[in-house]
Amino acid sequence: MASSSGSPSSGSTSLVQNSGSEENLQLLMDQRKRKRMVSNRESARRSRMRKQRHLDDLTAQVAELRKENNRIITSVSVTTQQFLSVEGENSILRAQVAELSHRLQSLNEIASFVNLGGGGNGFLGTEEPYCTESFDGFLNNSWNYVGFNQPITASAEMLQY
Repeated sequence: MASSSGSPSSGSTSLVQNSGSEENLQLLMDQRKRKRMVSNRESARRSRMRKQRHLDDLTAQVAELRKENNRIITSVSVTTQQFLSVEGENSILRAQVAELSHRLQSLNEIASFVNLGGGGNGFLGTEEPYCTESFDGFLNNSWNYVGFNQPITASAEMLQY
């Protein structure tokens, strides 16, 4: 019987050892599980912090880009106003050039007419003697005749008022 009594006692010892080892295994698994949970929480916290930093960086970049965009819009607006002003001045100058060119052409025609001696028997096509005499008197006055043999030309100074 000793063998039979020894057998149950050895069986219960092995059961106690097995349950102790199972408990140890369960404790070890619980520790690993807790460690993994803590590690996952820490990783999630770091991920949230990275995400927040990235969001803050993007928000700052948006603010900077908006400022730069406003500066560019202001610059374009100022440049457009300057362009319109210069374009207006150019239109005025073109009109002045056209007017002065027309005047110059008229003066050159008058000078050509005077240099040809009136173009006929009288001044401006009239044949009355008083016109010829007054025209001859005009030509004989040396102050009036200065520069009549030269065409009148425009210069840049004439275009400025």
